[in-house]
Amino acid sequence: MAVARSRILDLLKIQCRIFSMTYNPERIRTGNKILRERLKGPSIAEYYPRRAPTVRDLKKLFPDLDTWDDDEEDRLEALTLFGFLKRKRSAKEEEDQGRFEAIQGQEKGSGRNRIVVAYMLVDILICMAWA
Repeated sequence: MAVARSRILDLLKIQCRIFSMTYNPERIRTGNKILRERLKGPSIAEYYPRRAPTVRDLKKLFPDLDTWDDDEEDRLEALTLFGFLKRKRSAKEEEDQGRFEAIQGQEKGSGRNRIVVAYMLVDILICMAWA
């Protein structure tokens, strides 16, 4: 003779209460298996070395402190050397620049090639600095 389903579910409910388990008679996926696992974040954080403080971090903490960041200075120097740090020109200056390019026999878009070459040079300098 078979036991009634309701009695088996009652027994399962009591068993779950005794052994501190989740009562789930329909066997719906709840994610308890994953939630019971140990957290992985702390062990992953221990694996990688701590990040050393930089001059930029010191500047953020102490804005009044005079600091010298060689990497930042080199970057700014390269930008000014290749002409990327320029002040904004007025419409009059733009017009004069257009006339100058016309006198030199250059096209208006020819400066684009110079910018691409300058970007390539900056990339090369950065790669050489990292090597």
